[in-house]
Amino acid sequence: MIRFAQTLLRRSTWFVAVFQAALVVFALFVSWLLRFDFTLPYRRLLLLTLPILLLVRLAAIARFNLLHGWWRYAGISDALDVIKAVAVGSVGFIVVMRYVLGIVAFPRAVYVLEPVITAGLLCGVRLFSRVLAESVRKDYSARKRVMLIGAGRGAQTILREIRRPDSPYVAIGCLDDDPSKQSIRINQVPVLGPIKELAQILSSYPADEVLIAVPSATAQQMRRFVEICNQARVVFRTVPALKDIIAGEITVNHLREVSLEDLLERDPVCLDLQSVQREIEGNAVLITGAAGSIGSELCRQVLNYSPQRLICLDQSETGLFFLRLELQKMRNGPQAKFCVADVCDRERVAKVLAENKPSIIFHAAAYKHVPMMESNVQEAVKNNVVGLLGLLNLAEEAGCESFVLISSDKAVNPTNIMGATKRVGELIISSRPAKHMRCVSVRFGNVLGSNGSVIPVLQQQLQNHQPLTVTHPEVKRFFMTIREAVALVLQGFTIGTHGDILVLDMGEPVRIVTLARSLIRLCGKSEDEVPIRFTGLREGEKLEEELFYDNERLIPTSCTKIRRTRGPHRHWTDLQHQLEELRLSLTVDGASPVRAKIKEIVPEYTFQGEWKIHKNAQFNLQDYLERAMGQD
Repeated sequence: MIRFAQTLLRRSTWFVAVFQAALVVFALFVSWLLRFDFTLPYRRLLLLTLPILLLVRLAAIARFNLLHGWWRYAGISDALDVIKAVAVGSVGFIVVMRYVLGIVAFPRAVYVLEPVITAGLLCGVRLFSRVLAESVRKDYSARKRVMLIGAGRGAQTILREIRRPDSPYVAIGCLDDDPSKQSIRINQVPVLGPIKELAQILSSYPADEVLIAVPSATAQQMRRFVEICNQARVVFRTVPALKDIIAGEITVNHLREVSLEDLLERDPVCLDLQSVQREIEGNAVLITGAAGSIGSELCRQVLNYSPQRLICLDQSETGLFFLRLELQKMRNGPQAKFCVADVCDRERVAKVLAENKPSIIFHAAAYKHVPMMESNVQEAVKNNVVGLLGLLNLAEEAGCESFVLISSDKAVNPTNIMGATKRVGELIISSRPAKHMRCVSVRFGNVLGSNGSVIPVLQQQLQNHQPLTVTHPEVKRFFMTIREAVALVLQGFTIGTHGDILVLDMGEPVRIVTLARSLIRLCGKSEDEVPIRFTGLREGEKLEEELFYDNERLIPTSCTKIRRTRGPHRHWTDLQHQLEELRLSLTVDGASPVRAKIKEIVPEYTFQGEWKIHKNAQFNLQDYLERAMGQD
């Protein structure tokens, strides 16, 4: 029996054809015996018609794709196909016998009995083969016992996958809060009770793992599932999104760990993909900071809109190397070009622009780490402000049509030099006169998983079995996923007009300590096992970030997730004069002159010791600037 099942599992077409032919022969002989009281008269007629019946039957079976794979996937659809094949074959057999060959002596009762017996045998052997194949799976004891949370469509899909012979799992039960589903069976697997009783049910039905099969679960529901699994002290995983379930793209191999993104209250983003396609398709697109978190995701999504070419620019050779390996696997990967360059290197950038003539530039190259920039003030200004100014001028000279600056929520009432330079960038974009290039800036908060951000740091500490460090128990930040942020940046690029500062809807701010506790739960641990230590706010940090200035007017756009801001207008000539003074201040020793000049441009900028710096540095800086500009 085992050898027979293994032969079936090989899905050999010739074996299936011969085996089904044998069933047809058997059905014909049985029907003949039934018609003639278990005797075999007219044997010559029987043997002459047998090859005709076999040809007709096998042709119909092949027509309905029943010559391979039936032992693993037998179901209602297969039974219907068998009935159709038998019906078509019977009609064909009668036509050939009576009207083509003119054989009228063939018993009419056999015309009825044979197809009934054949259909029963073909359906029965499929059912038997499936049961037998599943009963002789190898290494049954090595498979994981799993309990499913959910008894809906997602669970049914997973259970069908689990029943396959090569599945590494065996399902022992489902849990669901719907009272109407209690005590029923889903694909032969019982619904054992409500989700909240997971711990008690596992004591009676031990499982190695829990599969959260609720693809439509909200973040609040997912947090509840995670909490229940942690209380039961069991390993858990989840299924992909609902759209993948509906599309039938899910398999057991697609099960994944529950991520922090699953626990965030983020509504799905609805985008006007056609408008993004119209703007990007057939155009050359340049992305600076392409190897970074935002820049690399921009590259991935822009490639999906079929640009004429994509120029990925970054000063990180290693980052570009790995980005190239990834993008080359994409459908439009050959359109990507990779340039190692510093945005502050005017000659190099000018050459890249002249060679590639981009129509669209996404400027994501910027220093972003607050504590690091607090001790490297001049570099922050050089890269984030002077580099931006130079790139804008070169882009316009090269005939670029659209320029998008990636800004930050730290640009609002900044308390650090990084945020202040981002605010200066916004002022440059909003004040620069419109000529031939449309300039837009997009402001948003933190993204989950970006390089060097708080989440990867906490995850690394968890992996190293270290206490999680959080600066302050009340510190809050806005968070969204990288994919969502970049998708909204692309949408903002299509709807923004020159000088716009567009702000993405970031939802409600989240406490960092809450995220830390969520990460601990996702690891199946408790705070007793992984302590959280508060280290105090670092230089330049504040408890909460903001998305808007008090004097900014908010204007809705065609995308509900994006708002346009209007603030006090800055005269471009005056701002240019201040920016030139800021550039000259970089040549003065120390950060104090630079901070003082930034304070003039962004009055909302506050920092530790600003009054002392303002009092001691202002006169010396002003005297230096007057002498420097007089020499120019």
